[in-house]
Amino acid sequence: KLEAIVSKFENDGNTTMIVSENSEVIGIIAVSDALKDDSVEAIRKLNDAGYKTVMITGDNERTALAIAKKVGIEEVLANVLPEDKAKKVEELQKRGMVAFVGDGINDAPALKQSNVGIAIGTGTDVAIEAGDIVLAKGSLIGVVEAINLSKATFRKIKQNLFWAFAYNVVAIPIAIAGLLHPVVAEIAMALSSITVVTNANLLRRTKIN
Repeated sequence: KLEAIVSKFENDGNTTMIVSENSEVIGIIAVSDALKDDSVEAIRKLNDAGYKTVMITGDNERTALAIAKKVGIEEVLANVLPEDKAKKVEELQKRGMVAFVGDGINDAPALKQSNVGIAIGTGTDVAIEAGDIVLAKGSLIGVVEAINLSKATFRKIKQNLFWAFAYNVVAIPIAIAGLLHPVVAEIAMALSSITVVTNANLLRRTKIN
């Protein structure tokens, strides 16, 4: 009967604690963190974008699987000791690039080990110091926004490099041939800079959520 009650609590995503007195069980306490609605949305957006989501937790496997199912996480690594989180990240890195999200003291080594450490701003100071990116709000939507912003920024960098080189590729051969007036060259250089700055400012209009 006791095992059945514990199993029910854990299948519902709760961490259970058994209370005993004089070697006799007198009660069971079930504890769980409330799932935020935006966490479910964030995981869904990451999955839809083609990213593989993995949960690394010290909770038992039954509880971890129940929570992962609620939020839509694809893979669960449960019963992981605090000192082993970084090792699990290292193992995942053999499959590809890993971004680790954490907010606790025990997450700091894993944040450092990952390719991109994303710390929750409402977490511990140690985690914040270890993170490459710090989210001001305690919401996983910020992870989606950070990824979208980085991709948009990288696109702008490539576009600006194209325009910067395009002016030079066209102008340099003409200048070598002696067909380009210095004033025209100065105008072309100015236009190159204006184009790059204007294109970079368009990043402000990019939707990242």
